[in-house]
Amino acid sequence: MTPVYQLTDFVRSLFSLWALTICLCSLFGLVRSIGQKRYRFTVLSLLPFLCGYFLWQVLFDVHVTGGVEGCSASTKVLCKIPYIYWILILVAVTSAACVIYAMVRRYGMSTITPDAVKQCLDRIPCGVCCYGDDGRVLFSNVCMNRLYISITGERLSDGRKLNEIAGGKVLTAEERKWRFTERDLTVDGEDLHELIASDVTAEYAKTEALRRDKEELSLLNDKLKEYTAEIDDTVRRREILQAKINIHDAMNRLMLSTVAVEKGDTAAEDKIFSLWEQNALLLCMEADRNKDTEETEGIGKLADALRIRIVWENDLPGSMTLKQRELFFLAAKEALTNAAKHAGARTLTISFEETEDLINCIFANDGRLPEGDVRFAGGLYNLSLLAGKQGALIRTEIADNFKLILAFTKFA
Repeated sequence: MTPVYQLTDFVRSLFSLWALTICLCSLFGLVRSIGQKRYRFTVLSLLPFLCGYFLWQVLFDVHVTGGVEGCSASTKVLCKIPYIYWILILVAVTSAACVIYAMVRRYGMSTITPDAVKQCLDRIPCGVCCYGDDGRVLFSNVCMNRLYISITGERLSDGRKLNEIAGGKVLTAEERKWRFTERDLTVDGEDLHELIASDVTAEYAKTEALRRDKEELSLLNDKLKEYTAEIDDTVRRREILQAKINIHDAMNRLMLSTVAVEKGDTAAEDKIFSLWEQNALLLCMEADRNKDTEETEGIGKLADALRIRIVWENDLPGSMTLKQRELFFLAAKEALTNAAKHAGARTLTISFEETEDLINCIFANDGRLPEGDVRFAGGLYNLSLLAGKQGALIRTEIADNFKLILAFTKFA
């Protein structure tokens, strides 16, 4: 039977390629077993690798020398073996390498190994980086490496630097929004730090849309408050107009009745005169009972209901216009309500101070002083809107007591 060294160069090259393939297959199993930290498989994978390499080296020596002359003793012995036994040896070594690689691959697919963890973390859509106190990166997946390059233009090598740049922040990378969160953990007695980057593009867009909607709602709410503040003024003007209409109609009927009386009809004339007298008395009474008196009585009734005593230090200034008086009485009601509701006051003092340009209406209560800055909300906010339309100013002073001051410009 033909020995190997007598085969043609082409056939011996095929045998060499076969032996080299065995080496490569063994290397795959060798590397994967090292990654799995299964060193028993590492030793097993090393055996077919050495066998394949030795057979390839024998064939290489024969090819270089052109025969068995000048080769080592072991090469001469192996080359004189019939080629059929070479085939059997190569088949056996190939089978052993394939079986070992299959065992390594099966173990990797059925068992949680460091390689399996690495592959899993590389596939998740968020970035993960684990580093020590000195900044040494122990692990970082593909996503985190990609994000770091996108943000800094450098490769990730220092975990502390990454934390300084992105820790606890929302950054833009790869045209998306990423939130970086950090946590501390202890593994085998060693303190480690973990930084995770989560894609929050959708949540960020919704948050921005919610913020814009909130701003629009706030503007709409302000307009609604302004409209509500104007309703009372509109209703009051309509009531005054309706009263004037009623008085006008009554006077017209009385005048027509006077014209229709026949001359010389004493009884009818006396009746008409009596009606004129009654209307004159009613008008005089209505004149005496002016708007200021009604508003003052209304404030007094509200104070009685709230169990607060009102002290008027001086009278309303005569230089105040009708609109200013209306706003003053609104401010008095609001000051009375807030004194009872927020301060628990028992007395509200109303006073006026006049200068050449201003009329200051001062509402002081003896209740609790507010803590912090006073925010204008609710009734005070509406009052400030109405004051702004008249060029007036609403402000507060806190000293021994709390004062709400309404300042008018004279002849505004």
